[in-house]
Amino acid sequence: MSAGFLEVVAPGLMTSVQDLGRFGAQALGMPVAGATDPLALRLANAVLGNPAGMAALEIGYLGPALVAAADGVRVVLGGKAKLTVQPADGGEARSAKPWRSLLLRRGDKLTIGTVEDGAIAYLAVAGGFAIQPFMGSLSTYMRSGLGGFEGRALKAGDRLPLNMAAADGDEREAVDGIDYGGGPIRVVLGPQEDRFTPKGIETFLAATYAVTKEADRMGIRLEGEVIEHVRGADIASEGVVTGSIQVPGNGQPIILMADRQTTGGYTKIATVISADLPRIGRMKPGDMLQFAAVTVAEAEAARRAQEQALRRLIEGIRTALPDVYLDLNALYTQNLISGAVDAPSGY
Repeated sequence: MSAGFLEVVAPGLMTSVQDLGRFGAQALGMPVAGATDPLALRLANAVLGNPAGMAALEIGYLGPALVAAADGVRVVLGGKAKLTVQPADGGEARSAKPWRSLLLRRGDKLTIGTVEDGAIAYLAVAGGFAIQPFMGSLSTYMRSGLGGFEGRALKAGDRLPLNMAAADGDEREAVDGIDYGGGPIRVVLGPQEDRFTPKGIETFLAATYAVTKEADRMGIRLEGEVIEHVRGADIASEGVVTGSIQVPGNGQPIILMADRQTTGGYTKIATVISADLPRIGRMKPGDMLQFAAVTVAEAEAARRAQEQALRRLIEGIRTALPDVYLDLNALYTQNLISGAVDAPSGY
């Protein structure tokens, strides 16, 4: 029996239940799915003391409005968006901060606005959702209606069952957000590098591409200069991975994402390194990007550095300070002048 639930008053633009993915089933044709930005999901869970891969709500572009139907629901928004809490007693609405845990009492309404630092954010809940896993995961694979909450994005009237009846404790916060870096998206060339002309490879690494409006959780379709093939775009279907960059016959690259198919029959010019996949997952239509080739060793080093940076952020999580806070120690030691001051004569 559920300990309570979150009721969906408004679903947002695209809100679904996602964890770190469904692994071990690709041989059966089942995609991994899961969070398109696992860094934000992991950090949001860490603020609440949840396991790193606990399922949360992945919010696309515009957030939902939710009402707490439990004695205490502690949540945190991993990402940047306006947060407003309307108390159940009808009192004055108050704003809340991202990357900081927030306790909702029974009847409180949380409204999440437009995501401001990319396409997605995550709402993690202390204790997680009381939803039956599908093939070992709570990730939603919407194209097949599997997993998550009824295999689909949320809609008004949904009731998301909770594992924890009355979350409490101190508010905690991640002092710093995630640094996703900048510059070109790093890739390792291949596996079908030889199916492109030298000019095609040069174009791929020199051109600027735009994210199109067709971008979704399955793939980020790009638009820009045409990439030339050798002997056409089709190959015998073979396995693909998250980050594979297919180039179909029109010469426009497609970056395969979390809900990608498990096999594909288009030539793959390169693969996005795992450390840059969260950046790709956050991109929205109209964003511009370029590619830069790196070695496998450089890709591995980048991933290790990213994991170390995330670990430092998690280790830096602290009990949140009150919104109005006077640091007396800093005042006494830095802001006051000690000793006596002689007033000039005549005053």
